[in-house]
Amino acid sequence: MGSLASDKWAEDGSPLGNIKNVAVIGAGISGVVTTAHLLREGFMVTVFERTGVVGGVWNYAPQPDRDPPFPNVRPPNPNWAEIEKDGLSSDDVALIHGPPNPCYAGLKNNIPTPIMRSSLLRWPEGSEDFVDQRVVHQYIQDIARLHDVYDKILFYTRVESVSKPEGSSKWIVITSTFSKTDSGHILERKTWKFDAVVVASGHYHVPFVPDVPGLATWKQRFPDRVTHSKQYRTPTPFSNQTLLLIGAGVSAVDIAKETAPLGAKIIQSRRESKYDVLGPRLPEGVERVSMTAKFTIDGDTTSQVLEPGHSIPGKVILEDGRVLEGIDCVVVATGYITSYPFLGDLEQPLVPWEDADDKVLITSDGYITHNLHKDIFYIPDPSLAFIGVSHLVSTFSLFDFQAQVAAKVFSGQAQLPSQSEMKREHKERKVRFQPGERFHSMFGVEDKYIEEVLDWVNGDLKKAGLEPLPGMDEEWLAGYKVLKERHKSLA
Repeated sequence: MGSLASDKWAEDGSPLGNIKNVAVIGAGISGVVTTAHLLREGFMVTVFERTGVVGGVWNYAPQPDRDPPFPNVRPPNPNWAEIEKDGLSSDDVALIHGPPNPCYAGLKNNIPTPIMRSSLLRWPEGSEDFVDQRVVHQYIQDIARLHDVYDKILFYTRVESVSKPEGSSKWIVITSTFSKTDSGHILERKTWKFDAVVVASGHYHVPFVPDVPGLATWKQRFPDRVTHSKQYRTPTPFSNQTLLLIGAGVSAVDIAKETAPLGAKIIQSRRESKYDVLGPRLPEGVERVSMTAKFTIDGDTTSQVLEPGHSIPGKVILEDGRVLEGIDCVVVATGYITSYPFLGDLEQPLVPWEDADDKVLITSDGYITHNLHKDIFYIPDPSLAFIGVSHLVSTFSLFDFQAQVAAKVFSGQAQLPSQSEMKREHKERKVRFQPGERFHSMFGVEDKYIEEVLDWVNGDLKKAGLEPLPGMDEEWLAGYKVLKERHKSLA
């Protein structure tokens, strides 16, 4: 568990100049660039990474994660003791302790490389706009190597609790490190103290599985035929199958593009919204239909294993009343739940998002990370920061920029507004938020966000006689302008 005992942030917004050692949770792109920028500012940094590699979601492993519950609509309560159950092999414990990421073999970036890059390293000369995961993974590893990030990482180490006791200036971080031995494995728990914590763990860990009537029964009866996209690795199992894809995001489009050449007949079920802009990227022949409303099973079948060549014996009723039959496989590509299980009572899975108080971070919606200033700093105590929360952005570029901002604030070179001002701004943002919108989306307005944050940070740096942050260069700005125009044409 984890928590924040009290609200200690100075009302006058005095700078965070007393931070010396920082914990970074996660060694994906957000954690790597954050660590590199913190090291540049002279901080002592410890990175906790629960897998054995740098790269986060860009690290491909053939072994998928375990199936999520069906349905799965809220942030789960952590069960740290699960790895101590009797009968688990060392491989079982390793899978639970550091679950594989959702990377599939054919994954490519969907943001062009010229606007998806860190300020710490340019892409290799001649890089194409869209490259496969091996190239992206190597790029992240190169950043970590060139900026001495590897030396700061504790691999196979998961964070189980982050808290700040009443009256303390230190964050208490409890970790568990997994290691194999000749006779099995050991788990070593350790307690640490830090002046600040940066959460850079991403949000592609807990699959969101909608509560569609009958879907859980299909999964129970035909477990190998119904999966979440996090389990997807290669298109081969879907050759010549009638595949129902639920969802309209990047993974759904990628799965359609990979399986269609192998003879898959693809039906994409999705809910229409302004974010449904990827339809033109689908391969020819994909049938787009309305959202699923119900799954039924024919007769009294109790068989859990279907012979090859046999479709699922049931029907899918869509929201417009249409009925689908002859479905061989279902892939639920409906995204992920944002969860920070190590933050204890700052995560409230049963509280509706509209009832969030001025302390809570995660509520039942599993999407909004509440009470952040500029999507980075936890307002009640800004020595807790988040990198990578913003959505529908240039990813690597923006997260690198946010990491630079965090480093300047932690060093005291840039000063946050007063707590009352940050609360006011956050409240106004929530007032503008409408159901169906994506609270952290910067779809088409990322450049304005960067300009606004730069004005604040560089104003403080200028007053102190320090070099300003450069922000995005002309190549990025030109590329982002083209990307915005392309999205407008698809809307």
